[in-house]
Amino acid sequence: MLQSRVQIQVRYAETDMMGIVYHGSYLPWFEVGRTTLLKENGVSYRQLENDGYHLPVLEVGMKYLRPAVYDDTLQVVTTLKECPALRIHLDYEIYRGDELLVTGFTKHAFVNPAGHPVRPPAYFVQRMKSLFAAQG
Repeated sequence: MLQSRVQIQVRYAETDMMGIVYHGSYLPWFEVGRTTLLKENGVSYRQLENDGYHLPVLEVGMKYLRPAVYDDTLQVVTTLKECPALRIHLDYEIYRGDELLVTGFTKHAFVNPAGHPVRPPAYFVQRMKSLFAAQG
């Protein structure tokens, strides 16, 4: 299992007229969590894209438990539970302090610039296998 944590400060533009975080604002935070997890584990989104790979979202889900509001300091916890093969499934939890606000997931596939499914690059597969093997 790989996990990363990244802090987010809620901006005014991410809220609705009630000062509550708009439901769509969570998706970019999932993206921040996802790219942070990969980067912390030696795989850069920029490098994947430079090498002709994209990771479109195939499926997304969220459960809203408590609202976040303007100026909250939040923590996005991103977890990769299984070594990815052709697809990547990531889980997310968003906290304000110790309070769990949102849970969610995204599923991604590797595609080429034309949008056709492809196998992930060898360096990605090797890095993921190495990281998961090190955990036993």
